[in-house]
Amino acid sequence: MSGFSIYPGTNLGPVHLVVSDLRVALSFYRDVLGLQPLDAQLDGAILGVGGDAPLVVLRELKGAHHKPARTTGLYHFAILLPSRADLARELRHLVESHHPLDGAADHLVSEALYLADPDGNGIEIYADRPRDQWTRTGSSIRMATDPLNVESLMAELLPEGPAWSGLPEKTRMGHVHLHVADLQRAVAFYHDLLGFDLVARYGPQAAFLSAGGYHHHIGLNTWAGAGAPPPPAGSVGLDFFTIYLPGRAELDQEARRIKDAGTTLEEKEDGLMVRDPSGNAMLLAGEPAHVAGR
Repeated sequence: MSGFSIYPGTNLGPVHLVVSDLRVALSFYRDVLGLQPLDAQLDGAILGVGGDAPLVVLRELKGAHHKPARTTGLYHFAILLPSRADLARELRHLVESHHPLDGAADHLVSEALYLADPDGNGIEIYADRPRDQWTRTGSSIRMATDPLNVESLMAELLPEGPAWSGLPEKTRMGHVHLHVADLQRAVAFYHDLLGFDLVARYGPQAAFLSAGGYHHHIGLNTWAGAGAPPPPAGSVGLDFFTIYLPGRAELDQEARRIKDAGTTLEEKEDGLMVRDPSGNAMLLAGEPAHVAGR
């Protein structure tokens, strides 16, 4: 399967989460994070920006329990903001909201804030540096986890600048980072089968993959333990995430490759569901019109 690269226009779409209390989760995602409810039902909600661009979909499961620490699943999903000033504005809002941060970092290619929702689902909020500032060596992109220069970031905010009013339009899902049981098997799935380019490795425990020269759309790690099991049924956490292929022809070709490899695909109304070797689920779909060209 090697030698195939997934289509450069591939993007990530909404992340679907299982939560234990929809009311509490909605309050966090709206008032703390800054997403807008696009649609709400008794047991779920669709959240996004700009009126028709879903980023996070919540599904309430009554009695759902906390995801055990040493299991596969979501490490974090990462929301990409349009600018550094937007990231500074979000940081100021989080501080003023008294919501605890789990960390902050300079990754060389981006600057990031880390926090968790009320169920412990990990979230990264970040802004990219311009691509011409990324350091590339062949097919690899240099990344790091350095301290965030908060003073420099907050200097982006001008006294006459706009106040926080939620996440801005053009916010998108930047990447997902997953706990996996076996890094080699996970890389084989996302790289050799799906066709994401391998752009960085951190020893035997983490790898980062992307489409179209991005620093990463998919992060993988075994930090929950090599051989970690999937979370038990009834846990909060990742339901599935979405990979948008540029169009129907690209989706059909991807589906043929997966079927030819003997991997199970489940047809859904809006795409094709597949699971990686650790049980993490993703929906492969054709990119909707409101996403294309972002």
